[in-house]
Amino acid sequence: MFLDIILISFGFIALLVGLAGSILPLPGPPLSLLGMFLIHWSHKIDFGSHYLWCFSILTILITILDFVIPAIGQKKFGGSKMGVIGGMLGMFIGLAGGIVGMLIGTFLGGLIGELLVGNKGPQAFKASMGSFVGFLFGSLLKMVLCLAMLWVSIVAFF
Repeated sequence: MFLDIILISFGFIALLVGLAGSILPLPGPPLSLLGMFLIHWSHKIDFGSHYLWCFSILTILITILDFVIPAIGQKKFGGSKMGVIGGMLGMFIGLAGGIVGMLIGTFLGGLIGELLVGNKGPQAFKASMGSFVGFLFGSLLKMVLCLAMLWVSIVAFF
């Protein structure tokens, strides 16, 4: 009984931290998946193996895509490797400013990276927009997955 309360409590905490991690640079979907497994291991809630398998596969796919999407966006908009690196660095530096700082940091980091490799203003701006759009799309995918895991867990709990 006591162990079930601990597992369920830590499970929901992991689900909520995972949801925050869909925007912040934390491993959001893996944390949410861990939360689902913790809740499942209690003797009070049983998700069924099909939910756990489905969410596990989606977590792996979206985690891989999260690393690939900003680079694809940057390249699709004509960016360079330095622009991708700049966008990532800008995102981490922007952490100090919260979500808005991360969004602005991603864009400015990509722009500075493009300018450093010699791309001129309009091309550098376009490429950094690709990194920004990729970051937003990856965050949206992670958020939808984390919300789905949280929703399934809440429904199973009640």
